[in-house]
Amino acid sequence: MNASANKVAQKLRVASSGFTLIELMVTIAVLAIIVSIAAPNISNQLADQRVKSTTATLTNALKEAKTESIVRRQPLILNFDDNSKLIKIQHVVDGQIKSTIASYKYDNKSIIKPSNGSTQFKPNKIATATVYTICDSNTSVRPQQVEINKISNITTKLGGTC
Repeated sequence: MNASANKVAQKLRVASSGFTLIELMVTIAVLAIIVSIAAPNISNQLADQRVKSTTATLTNALKEAKTESIVRRQPLILNFDDNSKLIKIQHVVDGQIKSTIASYKYDNKSIIKPSNGSTQFKPNKIATATVYTICDSNTSVRPQQVEINKISNITTKLGGTC
């Protein structure tokens, strides 16, 4: 009787080990549904982070241009090139760009739209009033704006149109 009891126990162990094909297919289907729900949210979060990062980079460049203009006692201009994705702080003499003091790189998927071509900072703390709108190639993300007024105050806020 012990021999037959061992054979039954061994058959039960073999029959109950592992997963069935149906169980695996159901698990994979549930995982696919969860991933399809989460993927758009992740791409929106990444795009939002790119906009925030580009906004911070532009704000830092503007603050450096303002400070360098005062320290050097020279007018400086902040230009950006949307093709090479560079923000440049440049020294200006008689309307001519003489040298590049600093440059900042921003994300390839970010877009910076100024209200006018560039911002000029003068040593007497006067600047060209400009509003920069920062957008992303993912248009579902809210843009941000960096605003410079005539007395060189720099502020950031949500909003703008791309």
